[in-house]
Amino acid sequence: ELFEKKNYELRIAGGAVRDLLSGVTPQDIDFATTATPAEMKEMFTAAGVRLINNKGEKHGTITARLHEQNFEITTLRIDVVTDGRHAEVEFTTDWHKDAERRDLTVNSMFLGLDGTLYDFFNGYEDLKNKKIRFVGKAAERIQEDYLRMLRYFRFYGRIAEEPGDHEPNTLQAIKENAKGLAGISGERIWVELKKILLGNHVNHLVQLMYELDIAQYIGLPLNGNLEEFARVTKNIQDLSPKPMTVLTSLFRGKDDVTNLDLRLKISKEEKNLGLFLVKHRQELTKAPGPEPLRPYQDFLMDSREANTNSKILELLKYQGEEQLLKEMQEWTVPSFPVSGHDLRKMGVSSGKEIGTALQQLRDEWKKSGYHMDKEELLSCLKKL
Repeated sequence: ELFEKKNYELRIAGGAVRDLLSGVTPQDIDFATTATPAEMKEMFTAAGVRLINNKGEKHGTITARLHEQNFEITTLRIDVVTDGRHAEVEFTTDWHKDAERRDLTVNSMFLGLDGTLYDFFNGYEDLKNKKIRFVGKAAERIQEDYLRMLRYFRFYGRIAEEPGDHEPNTLQAIKENAKGLAGISGERIWVELKKILLGNHVNHLVQLMYELDIAQYIGLPLNGNLEEFARVTKNIQDLSPKPMTVLTSLFRGKDDVTNLDLRLKISKEEKNLGLFLVKHRQELTKAPGPEPLRPYQDFLMDSREANTNSKILELLKYQGEEQLLKEMQEWTVPSFPVSGHDLRKMGVSSGKEIGTALQQLRDEWKKSGYHMDKEELLSCLKKL
């Protein structure tokens, strides 16, 4: 109503339009308008609408807070100068020009609030045919922001039906510009890479990153273990792994985790998970016989570290052990039933003896599969 009253045009833009047309509820809805930031501020202030200051203004974005919700509204713009990372923009009232500077056809559409679709580059056609294409010339779009190469892979993994359905000139443009990713910050790359790792066709897309020479510029190991990666990504599909769990199958040793961290500044938790998996994926495996889960349970009971449990669950996903994963998720860690206090009551007095006795009882308890109760353990102490 506010925009209409002032004769400014307002439309939903980009990702939300793509989601709505795919039958997906959009996570967040961005708007585009012909009004400039100054005009929007004046209009919102006059109407008593609260504005949230989050530094988007020089790019043309104003955030208004209405009904407990934030709305990002961006003035139509043209990129004047781009260096592959940042753009200087000037404002326009030309919707076609604004669509032209967006990355992929499926992300370049606008939706009028009356339900009219504005689609200058056949984005809807591409979406229906599950095609991922750059707007205009691939090389030009990529050179405006090199991160767009990873965005291409990410949306391919979200929308395309089959692996390998790329336009040859798109792949050529990516290969020729791969080196541009060297200048992009690790944090921005990691955000995209994590989404690629959890999308479809991940094995195909990572193989492609090696073929097109991208891998080395985004922190992936030069001689990544692509056979292991193919095997693990097949096993892990429906087990909702963490991105790091999927990625670790590419690594041959802990140096690969360290190098990834240097390039992408991954979180401490992600780094520790990677190191854990590299260290234990081979020797910490299920036991033959009736208690396949025992090695994992024993490992957890002996561990002195925080969140070992969640790391073991990721290891089971990595190993593709769906059944054991379910059992491990349902298993509650039993607490050791005997305390130093119990031993004092039985006449063990010196601290050193209590320590030794507790350790011996813990070993017996472990051998019993954590089933022995306090009485059994204490009668066991008499024998010992």
